[in-house]
Amino acid sequence: MNRRTFTAGLIAMSLAGCVSRGNQISVGSKNFTEQLILGEILAQTLERLSSAPVERRFFLAGTYICHQALIAGRIDMYVEYTGTALGAILKEQPSADHSLVLQRVREEYRRRFELEIMQPLGFNNSFAVIMRGDDARRLSIKTLSELAQAAPNLRLGVGYEFLERHDGYSGLASTYQLKFSEAPRVMDLGLLYRAIQAKRVDVIVGANTDGLIEALDLAVLDDDRKYFPPYEAVPIVRGASLKDHSAIGEAVARLAGKISAEEMRKMNYAADGRKEDVAAIARSFLASHPLQV
Repeated sequence: MNRRTFTAGLIAMSLAGCVSRGNQISVGSKNFTEQLILGEILAQTLERLSSAPVERRFFLAGTYICHQALIAGRIDMYVEYTGTALGAILKEQPSADHSLVLQRVREEYRRRFELEIMQPLGFNNSFAVIMRGDDARRLSIKTLSELAQAAPNLRLGVGYEFLERHDGYSGLASTYQLKFSEAPRVMDLGLLYRAIQAKRVDVIVGANTDGLIEALDLAVLDDDRKYFPPYEAVPIVRGASLKDHSAIGEAVARLAGKISAEEMRKMNYAADGRKEDVAAIARSFLASHPLQV
């Protein structure tokens, strides 16, 4: 067992203990910018609709830790992506059908975990394979199929989770016959853009709504064989929490369909590019979107 797996196991064990949080509502998030913004939007919406204290349990590593925190009752809700839920948690084959994926994830989460998949927030944050813009133009690479020809001379950087997940690197490499100059360099998600900007890697796997894509003149390559499944952002809520706190259902209903991919990119860039405070970004978004169903 490697150190990362051992550490994740310890965290999961700590999350599995007996929980008593009284009337408090706890919102979780993973450990990257978009998740912090979404978590803050949820938390601030709940604070407007409920008298219960709202706790923020952000930076909970990745999917597996957030999922365990939900099951253990350490958090009441967090935002997940449908493709991640399907592949990383349910271990099922990806599908390009948005409605089918959402339906399947909703049914299985309810049956297996007593968790409720709520209505999508409005944007699809699929994985994105990204190059420096000048390299993509120089090599005339616009698609992942075209990348395969140049890959032997390029270095790839990925996040820890993408290397191991069911819908991650192995399937991507097989689908497009990608063979890079060396094994993928695995690093924290927050370091990927620094690495490509500093030319320590030539290609990275990021997310479609990453704010730094346009700011750094990066090119998103077209997934022309439709490998990546849909990754619609959806709040996941404990069934028991929905019964205990009516404000949770009301909050997620009012946010359903309200966040576009363009808005998410702008908010991500406000945090990553302009270094604005996440809480202030969330307040600004909510001020421009009255809480109406």
